[in-house]
Amino acid sequence: MATEVLEIPAGNEMFDGYRTAFERYGFSPAVKSKGFLFISGQIGVRPDGRAAEGVGDQTIWALKRIEELLRIAGLKMTDLVDVTSYHVDIETTLPAFLEAKRGFIAAPFPAWSMIGISGLSRPELKIEIRAVAALRH
Repeated sequence: MATEVLEIPAGNEMFDGYRTAFERYGFSPAVKSKGFLFISGQIGVRPDGRAAEGVGDQTIWALKRIEELLRIAGLKMTDLVDVTSYHVDIETTLPAFLEAKRGFIAAPFPAWSMIGISGLSRPELKIEIRAVAALRH
């Protein structure tokens, strides 16, 4: 399989407001390659671009964005095989993150790395999540 950018249908509420950002910053929201779907880092923002309040809500919105990209690709959260989350102030925000994560991720769990960082692209953002899913054959 050649590398293929995941096409987000026109009118997609979750991502329509971000199409210009993909071009401006030179990245794709997700790419299919060699049996996997590679999902770019998703932040905890609502469809209108505003950051959700608090780490729990930001985690929910970042995971909803991942869930939507998976849906477009014909996949589900159970198809995730590798996830990396980036956390500002990880020591204090991890409990809210883990609580929100439980609503989306169930056993068998994907591999997951959690990395503490000093900041993200906007100061109000506290979480970013990137993921890899196995494509169905």
